[in-house]
Amino acid sequence: MNIIQSPRFQRAVKKLHKNQKQDLKKAIQAVIDDPFIGEQKKGSLSHLHVHKFKMIGQLTLLAYSYDGDTVTLNFVMFGSHENFYRDLVR
Repeated sequence: MNIIQSPRFQRAVKKLHKNQKQDLKKAIQAVIDDPFIGEQKKGSLSHLHVHKFKMIGQLTLLAYSYDGDTVTLNFVMFGSHENFYRDLVR
């Protein structure tokens, strides 16, 4: 399975504290184990899935795309719900 991280995703991960990275790593592993765990979006974001998880007690969303033909996971963005979808469209 190929796993790709967008530059935006990589920059955001660098800014996290150690305990936040652990929570994110668990969420990423859950997506790797079952790529359909996240909810598929509709409309202009129909190519993305969003997995909701807790990062230090706060609800966090992880956006990714899954291509089953070549078995590729592309992690696009993560963050709190506030303005998440607005920023994701950009």
